[in-house]
Amino acid sequence: MSKKVIIVGGVAGGASAAARLRRLDETAQILMIERGGYISFANCGLPYYIGGTIKERDKLLVQTEEGMEKRFNIDIRVNSEVTKIDKNKKEVEIVSGGKTYKESYDFLILSPGANPVVPPIPGIEREEIMTLRNMEDVDKIKGYIQKNRPKSAAVIGSGYVGVEMAENLKELGMDVLLIEATEQILGVFDVEMARMLEKHVVDNGIKLITKDAVERFEGKNKVEIVLKSGRKFSTDMVVLSVGVRPENKLAKDAGLELGERGGIKVDEHMRTSDPYIYAVGDAIEVKDFVTGVNTLIPLAGPANKQGRIAADNICGKESIYKGTQGTAILKVFDLTAASTGSNEKTLKRMGIPYLKSYTISGSHAGYYPGAFTMQIKLLFSPEDGRVLGAQIVGRDGVDKRIDVLAEAVRHNFTVYDLEELELAYAPPYSSAKDPVNMAGFVAANILKGDMKVIHWDEIENINKDEYFILDVRTPVEYQGGHIEGAVNIPVDDLRQRLNEIPRNKKIIEYCKVGLRGYLAYRILIQNGYEVYNLSGGYDIYSAATSKINSKIELNDEMTHIEKKTEETKSEKKTIKIDACGLQCPGPIMRVSKEIENIQKGDVLEVHVTDAGFTSDIKSWCERTGNTLIGVEKSCCDYTAYIMKGKENSNNTGENNKVIEMPEGKTIVVFSGDLDKAIASFIIANGAAAMGRPVTMFFTFWGLNMLRKDVAPRVNKNFIEKMFGAMMPRGSRRLKLSNMNMAGIGPKMIRGIMKKKNILSLEELIEQAKSNGVKLIACSMSMDVMGIKKEELIDGVEIGGVATFLGEAEKSNMNLFI
Repeated sequence: MSKKVIIVGGVAGGASAAARLRRLDETAQILMIERGGYISFANCGLPYYIGGTIKERDKLLVQTEEGMEKRFNIDIRVNSEVTKIDKNKKEVEIVSGGKTYKESYDFLILSPGANPVVPPIPGIEREEIMTLRNMEDVDKIKGYIQKNRPKSAAVIGSGYVGVEMAENLKELGMDVLLIEATEQILGVFDVEMARMLEKHVVDNGIKLITKDAVERFEGKNKVEIVLKSGRKFSTDMVVLSVGVRPENKLAKDAGLELGERGGIKVDEHMRTSDPYIYAVGDAIEVKDFVTGVNTLIPLAGPANKQGRIAADNICGKESIYKGTQGTAILKVFDLTAASTGSNEKTLKRMGIPYLKSYTISGSHAGYYPGAFTMQIKLLFSPEDGRVLGAQIVGRDGVDKRIDVLAEAVRHNFTVYDLEELELAYAPPYSSAKDPVNMAGFVAANILKGDMKVIHWDEIENINKDEYFILDVRTPVEYQGGHIEGAVNIPVDDLRQRLNEIPRNKKIIEYCKVGLRGYLAYRILIQNGYEVYNLSGGYDIYSAATSKINSKIELNDEMTHIEKKTEETKSEKKTIKIDACGLQCPGPIMRVSKEIENIQKGDVLEVHVTDAGFTSDIKSWCERTGNTLIGVEKSCCDYTAYIMKGKENSNNTGENNKVIEMPEGKTIVVFSGDLDKAIASFIIANGAAAMGRPVTMFFTFWGLNMLRKDVAPRVNKNFIEKMFGAMMPRGSRRLKLSNMNMAGIGPKMIRGIMKKKNILSLEELIEQAKSNGVKLIACSMSMDVMGIKKEELIDGVEIGGVATFLGEAEKSNMNLFI
């Protein structure tokens, strides 16, 4: 007698299970129940249909109801919902078109997927606020855009779908705001890798806000988004993309066992707690392949495989699912980001020992046109070198490398195995040492002790008295930006200048990406120094530590260069430079050399494939007194236009082009009085709300408002302890400059502020940090007053007078309070 199988859900896992069942058993009775109106649609392609990359809606329909019924002899019922499972009777209740009926089964496969999370935010029910999960959702969004022609949009949440939606709405010409409640976009990536993507998103014209959540939606004609920080933004439409939750209600009501994360619990055969019911896809909990713990990983690839495995076991073929490692890839404008296995955050949270390495390699041989760099982060076991995870960001060739590394994770390869991989090579496709090989070489060097490394996130906490930071790049690169306190000795001069390097300190040395740094490491280590190489070089360090400026003006500067008129071209000589294929420091050195040979006002048109050059050249121009007119991107390279010298004539250049004047604001906070502190932060937040960069420099008594309320354990001498005891600890203990009245005054002013709904000083400080205000504590004042870095609140930088003066030069207003 033939078996009857009912499948709940007709997308991804459900459709794969149905097709596999039919291929294995021609006599089986297969019934597929789909709540929506479509089966087997390309949900991963929905954002690209909205953005216009996918032109025809029908192309999203991988398989139609009619086509699948005819080819596989399956009974498919769309717009039908299974509302109840009776395990004992082995039957389900189905609602369709207002009618309710029952169907029996021999085996049941649950593939209901996951629902978009819709948080209980006031005003969220507005029609302009939408989610994206299925064809009905995409039709609603597409229809809204065609009908209302919105000029602006906000995307709430920055996972894969959120970033894809932001990009595609931007491609439609909208002004797009991307809001993320946590500290970074794309949480599956570690923060330093995500920072590269954040910068790229901003460079492509998207306004980005992180570490701020939506409190409510208001407004009449437009949607007004009110954030927790108090900031408000108006927009024409909103797409919610704050995550998904497994659709478990049907299983839960039926008494099936659920996992700790709320997903349906299954064994390695995809069987639930009921032996006749299987479950697959986004609704289930899976075993993390690397850590072994149960988790939720909603991805299309695993869902399809799970559907096949469930079908195999129903048909008597022993088949097991070994876990999900989360291999995923994402297009972010012209960059690609991909990951596989565990990230560092997960390993750290679970207490799993790991080591990490960073490598920056070309997508193919540098001498062949069109080579672009990619950053690879590799995580591996300190015991045996087993590959635990990897993340890659680059423009070309990322997909190939992440697939190789995914296989390495799946088959328990070590970093030594990566060294030995024989991968296809020809100049248009790779290098003789593939980027995966290079990642293996560097990781193996670390594991074997051939190279001691330090990472970007450890630099901030080192004792500067014990370490000497050495920059082995060229002077031109050093001039374009460097780690604070670093001394510049180019690697080619290192052997002749060893006498300039102290032997009583540990040496941290770095170059741009790591290669010259490793050469310097080998020179120094063999000359008796204790040396640490900064893994990933200055590129990774600067990417991870730089603040992302989300002002649209910067985006316009970096992506939309105004086309010069014929008159301007005739007045200015343009010299073309082909620096494609050159890796660091080639492009910047070429510019430095060529600009010496041209006249003031002449323009260099520089073609490069090194994506990092677009950031390097901006800093280089600022520090050398030259003008970056703009940067263009094409499918094959980047083109930078650099004019020798600065524009002239009273803030207006040729063709009445307005020259950008300094817009920053600097505030020296000397006073430790409560009222002056409140005024300082109100001014700072006001300037930041206007889109101006703000730096607050805290010196002497002003440092007290940055101290933590609870004193951490730190080593201090007697005088330092006396200072600490006599000074107010933290913002809550500050006095008023007038009417202090033995401490009554501050309490009164705080009470009035609360009654008037005015933010407290502590809230103003948090708002300033959220707004990107730079808080700098004067290092000299800290030394004099015996204040240690550990005593300061989070988010405060340490700097000297040179740091402050550097910020002041970028400002048009400086206040002393």
